[in-house]
Amino acid sequence: MSVAAIIEVKPYLTFTLGDELFSVEVSKVREVLDYTNITKIPRTPEYMRGVINLRGSVVPVMDLRLKFGMSKTENKRNTCIIVLEINTDDETIILGALADSVQEVFELEPDQIEPAPRFGTKFKAEFLRGMGKRDENFIMILDIDKVFTTDELSLIQDTDLSESTKVETN
Repeated sequence: MSVAAIIEVKPYLTFTLGDELFSVEVSKVREVLDYTNITKIPRTPEYMRGVINLRGSVVPVMDLRLKFGMSKTENKRNTCIIVLEINTDDETIILGALADSVQEVFELEPDQIEPAPRFGTKFKAEFLRGMGKRDENFIMILDIDKVFTTDELSLIQDTDLSESTKVETN
C-alpha cells in the first residue's frame, strides 16, 4: 500500500529499535508482552530468535533489529514482544517481534504521512508504508505484511517445533 492509499486517520503503535522510532497499525497488533524466555529453534535464520508459549499456542519470535541489519536485540528493562498478525496470500500468521521499547498509541492524519525516502535508510524502503511526522519527529511506518517474504513465513510454518531444545536467556 502506498502513501496515496492512506486516506483515513488510523491509530499506530510506536516502538523503538535502537535510536529509530517505528510504528505499525494498531489493527495488526494483538498484544504487547514483557520479554520472556525464548526457546531457540535449530536451523532457522538468525533473525528468528525462537518461539514462545502464548496461552498454549506456539508463537515464533522475530528480531526486527537483525532483520533490518542492526545489532541483535538485547534483553533490557523495556524490551518487549509485540504480537502481530501478518497477512500472507491466503492466511494470517501470528508472530512476535522484539522491540527495544513500546512508546505509545496515537493517530496520524493522512497529511502527516509522507512517502518513504529511497535513500539513507538502513533497510529496504518497500518495508515502509511511509514516514509519519509528529511534532518534529519522524516515525517510520512499517508495512508489516511486507517485512517478511512469503518464503520466510513458510519457513516459520514449516519449522519442526519439536526440535526446540535450547532456552535463550538474553
